Amino acid sequence: MTNHVLIFDTTLRDGEQSPGATMTHAEKLEIASLLDEMGVDIIEAGFPIASEGDFNAVSEIAKNAVNSTICGLSRANFKDIDRCWEAVKHAKSPRIHTFIGTSPLHRAIPNLTQDEMAERIHDCVTHARNLCDNVQWSSMDATRTEEDYLCRTVEIAIKAGATTINIPDTVGYTAPRESADLIKMLIERVPGADEVIFATHCHNDLGMATANSLAAVEGGARQIECTINGLGERAGNTALEEVVMAMKVRHDIMPYQTKIDTTKIMNISRRVATVSGFNVQFNKAIVGKNAFAHESGIHQDGMLKNAETFEIMRPADVGLSETSLVMGKHSGRAALRSKLEELGFTLGDNELMDVFVRFKELADRKKEVFEDDLIALMRTNDAEDDHLRLKSLTVVCGTEGPQTAEMTMTVGGEDKSIKTTGDGPVDAAFSAVKALFPHAARLQLYQVHAVTEGTDAQATVSVRMEEEGRIATGQSADTDTVVASAKAYINALNRLIVRRAQTDVGYDEKAVSYKDAGE
Repeated sequence: MTNHVLIFDTTLRDGEQSPGATMTHAEKLEIASLLDEMGVDIIEAGFPIASEGDFNAVSEIAKNAVNSTICGLSRANFKDIDRCWEAVKHAKSPRIHTFIGTSPLHRAIPNLTQDEMAERIHDCVTHARNLCDNVQWSSMDATRTEEDYLCRTVEIAIKAGATTINIPDTVGYTAPRESADLIKMLIERVPGADEVIFATHCHNDLGMATANSLAAVEGGARQIECTINGLGERAGNTALEEVVMAMKVRHDIMPYQTKIDTTKIMNISRRVATVSGFNVQFNKAIVGKNAFAHESGIHQDGMLKNAETFEIMRPADVGLSETSLVMGKHSGRAALRSKLEELGFTLGDNELMDVFVRFKELADRKKEVFEDDLIALMRTNDAEDDHLRLKSLTVVCGTEGPQTAEMTMTVGGEDKSIKTTGDGPVDAAFSAVKALFPHAARLQLYQVHAVTEGTDAQATVSVRMEEEGRIATGQSADTDTVVASAKAYINALNRLIVRRAQTDVGYDEKAVSYKDAGE
């Protein structure tokens, strides 16, 4: 059996199903390009039947991919499979991924008997294989499916032409030993198992997604399904950066290889955090802010004498710069470009000019601009086609008198102004936005974090909003916390507008209910 493990990234499909993690069409294309460049074997680009927007994104990604196989997801019916093939067929290497829930709980959803489901699996995999030579079949909720029935369905899928068999732990229920044993059992018991690739797809509900995925590889799986930053429904999916670096660092006990260029990890991690609106927790393995930070005196002393004392991998291995170039108001465009490239951001001349103007504005307000300030600056690069844009904001607050906000906001290309009051400056600013752009969205979350230390530090504000079941997250950073708050609120509204449009073009929510179940 080969020791090469395929990396199947589903950030654009399962990752985007995280409540609030909507990406625009351009953002999906950008993330797909970064995944392609870093060596991901298979990119699951979306769920083509879900909406016209999803179909167009998958189709465009398929046309542009250079190295990766491009995969689309489809439920177990001919309409889904045909739509999926229409989207991925332009790729140099296309794949159709079809699935159905096989556990007792999931069989009850379409109300199928074991025999009826077996027949559907045969028909759908056969139909997919008649369209595409590369077909993946998934047994949703495999870890809670009876072993005998799981073996039966896997055998049917193989005989019908599936080339990859995915065994998902859909609800994060299993444990590492079970994960390994399940794959071993299927390889030993199912006829034809030696002719296909077995894949593992784990969720992190009990915090064991990475461990379960690596255990499945030990059991014989040779494809890991994962996402950047572990993005995904509920507690998320297996994190790509964790499994890849675990196999690289502990190659002595896990002698497996991937094609991933690990030096590109930090760049794509930051971009996914930016476009999804989901910040990476500080103590997140591999890509967290504190992953290579050492504050304890004992740790610092050991690091000064020998970095390997307390670090099992080098920051450069995952794309972190080990140099420190101080930026300030006298820094030029060349220095800014160099620093941003160190941080993983490659900009065209026009984009660099735009960022440079905002960098100068920031540098005029801060004595020193740190790496985290630059990362925050890149995360708040407003899109030119945003429906809503903050033009100006003046707030009056304090212990005396009412708190007021005077705002001018561009709404669909037209400037509108208003003066409102509120219970504090942030509430007044939010009230002004709502008065200029009436909406029924409900504020679910409002968080403020300091980007760096000091009284002149930027504040990063995260806002999550919900409207008729749609959830969107917005972020912004500014040395003025109220301005950052208003921009984050507006950013969340812009993302809700995108979600509205996706629904309006698109699809019957009930018809794609399995999208919410994931796999």
